Amino acid sequence: MTAAEKHQAGRNPAAVPQPPAGRCPQPRGGGRLSGRAGIRDVAAAAGVSITTVSDALNGKGRLPDTTRSHVREVAERLGYRPSAAARTLRTGKSGLIGLTVTTYGEEPFTFTEFPYFAEMARAATSTALARGYALVILPAPARRGVAGLSGRPGHSGPSGPDVWSNVALDGTIVVDPSEKDPIVTELVRSGMPVVSDGKPGESLPVAAWVDNDHEAAVRRILDHLAESGARRIGLLTGTSTDTYTRVSTAAYLDWCRRVGQDPVYERYPAHDPCAGAVAADRLLARPDRPDAVYGLFDPNGTDLLAAARRYGLRVPEDLLLVCCSESASYATTAPPITTLSLKPGRIGTTVVQLLIDAIEGSSPPRPVQQVMPTELLVRTSSQRAGARTTVSPPRAPAAE
Repeated sequence: MTAAEKHQAGRNPAAVPQPPAGRCPQPRGGGRLSGRAGIRDVAAAAGVSITTVSDALNGKGRLPDTTRSHVREVAERLGYRPSAAARTLRTGKSGLIGLTVTTYGEEPFTFTEFPYFAEMARAATSTALARGYALVILPAPARRGVAGLSGRPGHSGPSGPDVWSNVALDGTIVVDPSEKDPIVTELVRSGMPVVSDGKPGESLPVAAWVDNDHEAAVRRILDHLAESGARRIGLLTGTSTDTYTRVSTAAYLDWCRRVGQDPVYERYPAHDPCAGAVAADRLLARPDRPDAVYGLFDPNGTDLLAAARRYGLRVPEDLLLVCCSESASYATTAPPITTLSLKPGRIGTTVVQLLIDAIEGSSPPRPVQQVMPTELLVRTSSQRAGARTTVSPPRAPAAE
């Protein structure tokens, strides 16, 4: 195409040479790939301006909630994804947000192997992508050296290269921070927006937090077991100081005081599944053995079921069981085990939305606090025909 032709084409689009019939022009550098929607496509389909689309997807502007939801639905339907490179040049942000569990310090803990964290991470990843961000899952041991957080690639802490500084994060989601979590404290001090899955201690000034009403959930479970005939309800709990463990244990002890029952519980480090099996065995070997148990963690349900069999206890006739888990496998155990669901998918979606709002400056000045409902899935293990008034003494484990 000559210079004259280009000049004429600029004035008269019809003058642009057309491809021969039966052939389609191929995308070239700078053109969008076929089938990938752009922001103009979203604006046209939603019947709004490009600016409205940008504000709706980025959580900015004073848009009605109905408009914001409509634009996001259209963008999702068309498969629109904002350009990360363009956004980085425009805003100076990387488009990366972190997700980590700080509760267990430097202990080896692959948290995505647990159903709660896996479901929460899946929902968080999907929500982040829908708003043009990518989620970086950081294993707990990768936090070494975070006390020297500088935000500069290549920074090293006392234990070697610091992953936190090698990844340019715009913000971080922290799951179940401990009561005075030094990692969260340092992240906030560095100026990084932090949102907590789990109500943090008052000394942790996070931008927002999302949690369940653990006190109400524990009371509901204990009342359910008592109504099913339990007279001495035990608890399997953890040794960490995160909100979930601390509040749930306190709720159990308060319930025992209220009904006049002596507490019967065992603690163990929740990141160690083998320790959970040992604690379940200890609990059922006690002279004051409970006739019902609530386990705060997964796989407490299967651990307690196995321990009950070793001691010749029938579930639910001799022992009622409930555990907190998102695993669908408990519906097929023998017998099926009652579980408490904390709805991690809903929590994962919410924490990402809140974090991105904080990153983009559209969140209110005060920390946002959201409490999510739980669901008790009642199955055979916690339902007994007729109330028992006594608890038999423990028997020796059955011979292997």
